[in-house]
Amino acid sequence: VLVDEEWPIGSLRQGNVEPCLIGAESQGGRIKAKFYGQIDHAALWDRALTDKEIAALSGGAERVAAREKEILGEPSPHMQYWRPRGHNASLGDCMPFYHDGRFHLFYLFDRRHHGSKWGLGAHQWAHASTTNLVHWKHHPMAIPITEQWEGSICTGSAFFHDDKYYGFYATRKTDRTQHLGLAVSTDGVRFQKTEPNPFASPAEGYDPLHYRDPKVFQDESTGLFHMLVTARLADDRGGCLAQLVSKDLKTWKVVEPFLIPGRVTDCPDYFEWNGWYYLMAEYVYWTSRNPLGPWTQPTPDRLDVLYVPKTAAFADNRRIYASWLPDGGWGGNLVFRELVQHDDGMLGTKFPPEMIPETGDPVDVRIEPLTEGVSVRGNAIGISAPDGFRAAILAGVPDDFRITLRAHPKPSASYFGLCVRGGGRYQQGCELRFEPFQERIQFGTPKDGGVGDETGRAISHVKGLGGPFTVDLVVKDDVVDACICLLYTSPSPRDQ
Repeated sequence: VLVDEEWPIGSLRQGNVEPCLIGAESQGGRIKAKFYGQIDHAALWDRALTDKEIAALSGGAERVAAREKEILGEPSPHMQYWRPRGHNASLGDCMPFYHDGRFHLFYLFDRRHHGSKWGLGAHQWAHASTTNLVHWKHHPMAIPITEQWEGSICTGSAFFHDDKYYGFYATRKTDRTQHLGLAVSTDGVRFQKTEPNPFASPAEGYDPLHYRDPKVFQDESTGLFHMLVTARLADDRGGCLAQLVSKDLKTWKVVEPFLIPGRVTDCPDYFEWNGWYYLMAEYVYWTSRNPLGPWTQPTPDRLDVLYVPKTAAFADNRRIYASWLPDGGWGGNLVFRELVQHDDGMLGTKFPPEMIPETGDPVDVRIEPLTEGVSVRGNAIGISAPDGFRAAILAGVPDDFRITLRAHPKPSASYFGLCVRGGGRYQQGCELRFEPFQERIQFGTPKDGGVGDETGRAISHVKGLGGPFTVDLVVKDDVVDACICLLYTSPSPRDQ
């Protein structure tokens, strides 16, 4: 069973005179330690064995599958909050893609939180797909590492044209420079890298350490293909989205940058939806009524606390985006959202209904005051805190749960919230905090009855926190996920 892996880098050491021993160790050409026991068989190959050959030598596919369950546990049939099985394994940047009724999720398979291959990442494009967001099929690696100089197969985008699937990606070389590559497929599953590989490198005037995340789209009015690339200009303009154009998806020409926000913005995404054009990068987005801009950055310009979300169409004119939730470093668990579009082009998000984790029957919980200033009437909790901290406890809540509630803040409420996985007198756990006057929502850590720093998990410019709103909260394993439904008011007088 493949539990972990690492990739070679650099040249073989020369002048090694130590013998090749199986079941023993040598030092200075002499046997230092022996293996006492039995070895079933031993063999050496002068090439890498395929997965099928390894499985055949390990008892066959059924035996390997049984051992995988014993060692790695049962595979999860659900993809919300999913992560790859295996030691040191997590999921990184996502590249969703929709074609011919099938939703494809290409993602970066990660080990050691970007630490493999001496910090180069050693990422590869992994692949799963579905037609209904419920039942998923996991496919072989779409674009794997096949050359020693490939330090990492980095983020990119999938594109379909003339009966071919195109996988545009970036490669981080062992000198940490970044270059653009292409793999093609006729079935959307088996991809073949093309030559020359890479087909494009940073042009003059661009930082060679920032040239990645290619996103390809076609301007239907001209037929021209555009490629957006995360880049940094060598002059004082800083980070930008570099732009290459092509007539045939093969020969590309560098033109003026598509956008210069002044900072490096990872993983650009571009799409059209109901007459609006959207550009997303890192965690913010821009809107336009024209395919090539000009672009307007709305307020708020952040949809979520998730990093580098990318989107794809789905059935019935829906739009789904996928991202990852960090877990101790780069990479973590998969998170899906469904986009909500308002009449003025502004975007929101919600849980995709098909992907909300299954729950059992409702459970009875006890509402217990933790401090004074708390009143309880049925399932309603009233908290009055004119001069200090006040709180109540929900006792009898299972480890994993989904809870929905409606908040009715008073006009004078400065901040309020709820905490899960708590302990003591509100001294630990994960807090979801609302600040109406600051128009801000954050995840944080309680500290001595207060709240810790935002830890990068906050959204600002959120209007409507002073009025009634609903919260849908899912707690599963070590993931806390919240969907907050507010009354949205457009710039026009009409409420949306």
